[in-house]
Amino acid sequence: MTIDHFTPNLWAGRALANLNDAHVYANALNRDYEGEIKLMGDRVRIQSIGRVTIRSYTKNATITAAETLQDSEMMLIVDQGDYFNFAVDDVDAAQNKINVMDLAMKDAAWGLADVVDAYIAGVLDGDVDTGNKLTALTTVGSGVTDDDAYEALVDLDVQLTINNVPRDGGRWAVVPPWYEGELRKDARFTSFGTAANVAQLRGKPIGEASGFMVWASNNVPLTGSAYTVIAGYKGAATYAEQIVKTVAFQPDDRFADAIKGLHIYGMRVTRPYALASVVVTQAT
Repeated sequence: MTIDHFTPNLWAGRALANLNDAHVYANALNRDYEGEIKLMGDRVRIQSIGRVTIRSYTKNATITAAETLQDSEMMLIVDQGDYFNFAVDDVDAAQNKINVMDLAMKDAAWGLADVVDAYIAGVLDGDVDTGNKLTALTTVGSGVTDDDAYEALVDLDVQLTINNVPRDGGRWAVVPPWYEGELRKDARFTSFGTAANVAQLRGKPIGEASGFMVWASNNVPLTGSAYTVIAGYKGAATYAEQIVKTVAFQPDDRFADAIKGLHIYGMRVTRPYALASVVVTQAT
């Protein structure tokens, strides 16, 4: 194996593609500002305007003067960073017919994505509006059953609708794997788009339920035995990431090819009212 033809941009693009395939929470969020970040510490200004007032109209009456819309600004700060740094021994590379370096890059991308999703889940959990935290499904001696699993998603959907969260804005919900199992026992879930709902692809939705694209993740926030299922829509938060640098090198003390890379990212909840959650406990 040689790194004479190593192209950093090519490897960075491949790593980022693998990241996107492995993400769960990050793929559910708005990514509009991603192309604007270059370095860790970058700040992206997110502009928004206030609501437009709607007034009753009376024929032949003078209408009010045009209102001045109030604008506001919030900041997306790229304040998170992780890196990988690995080497493949020349002997190992020569003895393996498979592309060892490519497999290692895929594993690094999965690891980075796993760290990111845990981070995003924690931020989302902390920023859900208090009024959108539904009654916990934690009854002593019981827990979420197959009936409760689907109905909890319905309740989350209703709460978002009460808050005027658009249905066509990409509503999503993320559940732990065992919760997915309960959904698959419910005909209301499995009878809709069966082929899609039984797909077991990492980083892909498991199906649709009550207006949500449902994802399964091992990074659902967990406190003791209680999981926090979070739902929302793409406009509720924004996320941005980049593989900003990849470097190929040969360690001085080894016959090996090595690659190191830096991944930076940041997120901001822009509409807390567009998130809802419920705490669930697995039945025993």
